[in-house]
Amino acid sequence: MEPKYPQVKVQLTGQDGNAFMVMGLVSKGMRRAGCTSEQIKEFTNEARSGDYDHLLQTAMKFVEVS
Repeated sequence: MEPKYPQVKVQLTGQDGNAFMVMGLVSKGMRRAGCTSEQIKEFTNEARSGDYDHLLQTAMKFVEVS
């Protein structure tokens, strides 16, 4: 399944894996790729609505994760 914003590439492997770091890296990648504040807020709201596994699934749903 292709992510919602395939132009956004975020590397999570080799990074600190805590939830705040993951959300920060994805948000930063989206901002750098030109996503609007509303689009980033949509990601963060959905990412916060579940557990850590849900956060990772949401990241992969929104951006290209490696």
